[in-house]
Amino acid sequence: MSELLHFLKENQASILADVERVVKAESPTQDKQAVDHCGEVFQSLFAEHLGITAEVIPMEITGNHLRFTYGEGDEQILILGHMDTVWDIGRLSYRVEGNKAYGPGILDMKSGIIQAIWAVKACKELGIALQKKVVFLCTSDEETGSASSRTYIEQEALKSSVVLVVEPAVANTGALKTSRKGVGHFSMTIKGKASHAGNHHEEGISAVEEMAHQILYLQSLTDYSKGTTINVGIASGGNRSNVVAENAHLEIDVRINRLSEAERISSLITNAAPHLEGTTLHVTGDVNRPPMERTDQTEKLFHLATACGDELGMALSEAHVGGGSDGNFTAALGIPTLDGLGAMGDGPHAEYEHILIDQLSVRAALLASLMTRM
Repeated sequence: MSELLHFLKENQASILADVERVVKAESPTQDKQAVDHCGEVFQSLFAEHLGITAEVIPMEITGNHLRFTYGEGDEQILILGHMDTVWDIGRLSYRVEGNKAYGPGILDMKSGIIQAIWAVKACKELGIALQKKVVFLCTSDEETGSASSRTYIEQEALKSSVVLVVEPAVANTGALKTSRKGVGHFSMTIKGKASHAGNHHEEGISAVEEMAHQILYLQSLTDYSKGTTINVGIASGGNRSNVVAENAHLEIDVRINRLSEAERISSLITNAAPHLEGTTLHVTGDVNRPPMERTDQTEKLFHLATACGDELGMALSEAHVGGGSDGNFTAALGIPTLDGLGAMGDGPHAEYEHILIDQLSVRAALLASLMTRM
């Protein structure tokens, strides 16, 4: 057993205690006060374990972002994590059942940040020097698209040799994520002409009927062979059953594997034409997370991680996933990015969201070993 893994296994109870502290500091994205309180808990842990304080990046609407720097050097490793969750306060509670710990955001992705803190702490306590300084960027709005944090993520990535994302590993396998789909969101507003459904039906132009045509068109753009999916997740229209609908609205989710495909699909959606004469369409939105494409640099980084895993008795695999992360932004800039280095478990965004307790020390050791090899 490596000394890093031995140290972390000896401290697994303390790692779990830290996880409990941050999970109980509930932090739904839309609640700035709660997210900032969670950030304060994280700040206390960084100070306690690594002796470093945060550079607080203040935000007016979302929670503040936090930047921590450990060590020195001209080159840096960037560790990305987010503090916000999808859960309203009180919706879930922290509990332990056997080898599983449950709670809001415990897997996605508070445990990942805790593991990263302990990975660096293990190196510090064991006197293992890191050749690059380590920058942690803990953001507050990833779950809603990273609108306020994207600029800071990209700025920090451009100063980094490598980006390590402590989002959860793939469930069951523990695989690292070497590619992710890009994510887009579009809104379509449809305008028709209202009329009385009984007396003057022929004078109306139904926005709901036009909406039906648009749904079929949009869904037809899905192409599984290209990894492209379009999902009309919300459709609404009209206000009374006895009125020909004047208005309708669609909310559209887009997932793509390639940047070129993002441009093609965006054009097809934004330039969609009305089917019914007399209706108008207004489309807004874009692909807000570019795809994280697997590159030669990613492959080299993954092979380095597998070598670390071999030393720790872990057989690592890689995966392509449909969900996006902040790693999409850094990979699109050409910075070597490896994702899925966080906790093992299952159920992100689900009521049964949980981590595997016995893997906390193992995954932290993997991250620590990887950083020592850079």
